[in-house]
Amino acid sequence: MIAIPGFVRILVVLAALGASAFCAFAAGPKAYVGNFKDSTVSVIDTGTERVLATVPVATGPDGIVISPDGRSVFVSGSGASAVSEIDAASDGVARTIEVGKGPQGLAATADGRWLLVAVNGDDRVAFIDTATHAVSATVPVPKPHTIAVRPDGRQAYVASQEPGHFALVVVDLAARTVVAEIPLEKAPRDLEFGHDGKALYLTLAGVPAVQVLDPATNQWLAPIPTGVSPHIAQHFAGMASGVVVVQGPGEVLLFDPATRAPGRSIGVGKQPHWLDLSADGKKLWVSNEGSNDVSVVDLAGGPMHTVPVGNAPRKVAVQRAASAGTAHASQAGVSAQVVAIRNFAFEPAQITVKAGQSVTWKNDDGAPHGVAFKDGTAGMDLMLPGKSFTRTFDKPGVHDYACSVHSYMTARVTVLAP
Repeated sequence: MIAIPGFVRILVVLAALGASAFCAFAAGPKAYVGNFKDSTVSVIDTGTERVLATVPVATGPDGIVISPDGRSVFVSGSGASAVSEIDAASDGVARTIEVGKGPQGLAATADGRWLLVAVNGDDRVAFIDTATHAVSATVPVPKPHTIAVRPDGRQAYVASQEPGHFALVVVDLAARTVVAEIPLEKAPRDLEFGHDGKALYLTLAGVPAVQVLDPATNQWLAPIPTGVSPHIAQHFAGMASGVVVVQGPGEVLLFDPATRAPGRSIGVGKQPHWLDLSADGKKLWVSNEGSNDVSVVDLAGGPMHTVPVGNAPRKVAVQRAASAGTAHASQAGVSAQVVAIRNFAFEPAQITVKAGQSVTWKNDDGAPHGVAFKDGTAGMDLMLPGKSFTRTFDKPGVHDYACSVHSYMTARVTVLAP
């Protein structure tokens, strides 16, 4: 046996501790990328832009949604019959939820209570209760592909790809019934509500433009002209411009949400598929199915970075806040936490602080909100966009609260002993 000097052993131990410490503190907020042909999800630290883990999931990941509190990542396996639920603290699959044949698009309600699944092979939309992790209801929809939930939580719009009968199907989320169908001439691809709920952006197969629907009237507005094969269009909270992934030229196109006029374009990788906005609102994360990587676009005009991932990356989703495990690990020495109000939801919906620490709520949405505590403690009745409210928590306990303007927006602050 070869003797190892004491100082070498110390270095080895320190190196091991350093590696584990890096893993504990580097993972949040994170980006999750579904590699369609590998049936894996790449987990990326958005701060360092390094891949932290590769997680095997159900065959053919074709939809990804992160829960509003950042704790769970749901991935649909379109080549299987299940949704994989990843624990964002450990980045391992916590459970597999059976939903039916060929699940594709996913959408979550703003409070995180329900996950809607487009079960394409069984012609239905499944409602997963995220508390019980099981399907509790279904609504018949022919060949559902993607789903968008209105920010007010009342309705979901479903892209129906039934041959010869293409349509947008409108589902009442409380009654769990179809309340309207809007016929389409071409097959619908993706649909997204803008952050304020005033416009629904829809892409159609073979149409070089984004269709814009006024959901208040279900009437079409002037479209947004693009290059060949636009795939996803969105107007994120905090962004002056809307954004479109245009697959043909391999670019992200900016547009004016008010006039719907196209603006500047930004080249990305080959056959871009999806995009999401970073938690700080400064960067776009774009998955490139044709070049097996993700483009990180600095909206301020800085250099673009590329992160290699798996084979045929399709969907990408970015945490709006670190997962609970990361938040606990990094809380030492932090005196304040921030809850953002975006897309008619508190992000994160559950937060833990120590007695003596403060929480600041910031309205990053386009609508007014407020903070009303269930125990009657003073909050803020009306918080206009861009405004904030701070409360210091002196004693341990659980503090449930809701938006004083929209009572269905609920969340919780847990205060631990110092």
